[in-house]
Amino acid sequence: MKSNILIIGGNGMVGKTIARIFSSRNPNSNIFIGGRKQGKTENDLIIDVTKPQTFQAILDKKIDVIILSVNDKEDHVLRFAIENKIDYLDITKPTPDLTKAYDFAKKQTINSRIVFSSGWMGGIVSGLMHSFSDQIKNIQSVELFVYYSVKDLAGESSAHFMAENVAKPFVNYQNNKPVFIKHFLDAEPFEFSFGIGKRQAYNFDVPDLYILNQIEKIPNVSVKMTYNSKFITWLLGAFQKIKLFNILSLKERKMIFGSSGNGDQSVFEIVVKTKNGNKKISLQSTKGQAELTALSAVLHVEELLKNNHETQIYFSHQLYQGSSLFESLNAYKTINMQVTE
Repeated sequence: MKSNILIIGGNGMVGKTIARIFSSRNPNSNIFIGGRKQGKTENDLIIDVTKPQTFQAILDKKIDVIILSVNDKEDHVLRFAIENKIDYLDITKPTPDLTKAYDFAKKQTINSRIVFSSGWMGGIVSGLMHSFSDQIKNIQSVELFVYYSVKDLAGESSAHFMAENVAKPFVNYQNNKPVFIKHFLDAEPFEFSFGIGKRQAYNFDVPDLYILNQIEKIPNVSVKMTYNSKFITWLLGAFQKIKLFNILSLKERKMIFGSSGNGDQSVFEIVVKTKNGNKKISLQSTKGQAELTALSAVLHVEELLKNNHETQIYFSHQLYQGSSLFESLNAYKTINMQVTE
């Protein structure tokens, strides 16, 4: 069946990549691009998330699935999707915005598929963890280690999130208790795969912390990140220790985190510890984080369209059975994956 897919924020880096990947894999679908300015084709729609009056185009074009790839702080699009029974996938929300949106959605009558996919790289960490954990209740801890390259071709959203939140405490979970910590502190050595080697990794906030503990009930969850430059990694830690981020303006913090290169790899590793032993799932996207995030969004939408999922709220990993997400990612030409015990 021919589907009408709308990408709001489709003129951004990730949005354009979603459109490219989805159209190549689903040539019979119609892809509409929502943005604040008039485009050049009839599939370019003026949709501004701050102006709900622009949403009439969604109904006019009979959109089947909305992919939100721009930050909608007031959840106008989520409200519209619920009210009009339209499937919805959001890949953009930092943890505070995700919890607010989820709490709102739980109070509504849901007659479509509402999917929150705001975890690392399109919300695939939990799905990969499930692929190799027969019994989720036996998992004692999940540790996510992220390798981030300043040479990667990255959009503004992640840089702006770091600029806005770097000085604010966030939580990881130890024995089911939230522990307040700050970015770029508490260094831990980790041996990264794919030739990267040993790096010092520091505290980092991603929605997976909330999802893995509060939704999946895993008692111990942590996330640590390192940059490709050891000096930059050390420098950010030093800035945090002397509380420099607290006195810098938002504009100055954006300058620190706003660099973007011409392209580089993106790597993350999930260490799952159970009563029966440990597993490490390693993933490398040779085309970087934008490609991986976009592919994840495409896979989630394909899963929605392909299988008869009930109308309810989902986190994206809850759409998949068994190892299907791992297999789909592993089949993609620019992704390499390893599983070790």
